[in-house]
Amino acid sequence: MNRFGKIIFALAFFAAVLVLPVYAAEPAAEAVTIAHEAAHIEATEPIVKATATPLFYIGPPPKAEAKVPSILGHHWPKQLPPLPISNSLVCTWIVALLILVIVRFSTWNIKMIPSGMQNLLEVLCEAWEELAGGVLEPKVVRWVFPFATTFFLFAVIANFIDLIPGVGSIGYGIRDTASSLPFAIHEAHTPFFRPPTSDANLTFAMASIFFVMSLYWALKYNGPIGLIKHVFAVKVETNKYAFIPLFLLFIFIGIMETFSILFIRPVALALRLYGNVYGGETMLTMSLAQKNIFWSVLLSLPGYLFETAVCVLQAFVFAMLTIAFVGTLCTPSDEHGH
Repeated sequence: MNRFGKIIFALAFFAAVLVLPVYAAEPAAEAVTIAHEAAHIEATEPIVKATATPLFYIGPPPKAEAKVPSILGHHWPKQLPPLPISNSLVCTWIVALLILVIVRFSTWNIKMIPSGMQNLLEVLCEAWEELAGGVLEPKVVRWVFPFATTFFLFAVIANFIDLIPGVGSIGYGIRDTASSLPFAIHEAHTPFFRPPTSDANLTFAMASIFFVMSLYWALKYNGPIGLIKHVFAVKVETNKYAFIPLFLLFIFIGIMETFSILFIRPVALALRLYGNVYGGETMLTMSLAQKNIFWSVLLSLPGYLFETAVCVLQAFVFAMLTIAFVGTLCTPSDEHGH
C-alpha cells in the first residue's frame, strides 16, 4: 500500500470513529427557558457555551429540551437513550467528508510529474514522513506518519472553521439586540455550526484514537515483556551495590511513566487543542459583540490574524506530540543491569 493509500485508510478509520455521537448531557440546573433568558438578555455577557448545543435528536429529546427537533420520535426504541446531534458534530462530519473528497479526487489519477493538489499532498506527506523519520525508526515511521498526517490535516481544517464568518454566530434563538452587529450571540442563541475542535468531545476522541494506537504500536514494537522492561528497567550502568537503590528508583519512575502514558498524555493532547480553539472562539465572539461597530472591527482584526497562526500551530503541535510520544515507547532502550 503506497503512502496515499495509507493516508486514505487512516482518514477513513478516523472519520468512522468521529461519526459516532458522544453523549454530553448538560446539568439540569443549566436548562433555562427562553423566556427567562429574554428577561435577562441585556444583563448577559456574550459568551460561547463550553458544551456543544444539540441541533436535533435521533429519538425523543429530554424533557428539558422538548422544543429541540427530533427524528424517529415515537418510533425510537424506549430502552435506548436519544442521540444528540450537536452543531459541532455536524461540522465534524463536514470536515471529515471534505478531507476525504479532496484526497480522493487529488489522487484519483496519480501522475509521474505531480501538479496542483497532488503535488501539494505529496509535499505534505513527504514533509511529515521526514519529520517522523528524525524521531522514529523507519518501520515505526511507516506505522505512525499516516495517522500524524491525518491528525494534522483534520485539526488544521477544523481549526480554520472558527475563522469562517457565520460559524458560531448564525443560528436561531435570542441574540444581542443591543450589539451593532447582527450575529452577536448570547447563551440562549443556538448556532447552526460550531468549530469542531472547540468541543472537548472531539479533542478527547482524537486523543483516544492516539492512546489506543500508541499502545498497539508499543506492544507491536517491544512485545508485552519488552514493553514492561522498557518502562521499568534500570537504564544506566551500575555495580551490584548501587543496583538495588537504582532499581527502586526506576520502579518509581516507571510508575510515573505509566501514569503519564495512560492519563497525562491523552488529557494533555485533548485539552491543549480544545483550550486554544475554544479560547480563540470566545475572544472573537466578544470582539464582534461590541456595541460600537468601529471597536468591533478594530478588536477583531488582530484576533483573526492571531487565530490564523494559532490554528496552524496547534494542529502542528498535536501531530508532532503524537510522534514524540510514540517515540518514547518505540525506541531501542540501552539497558545495562547487572
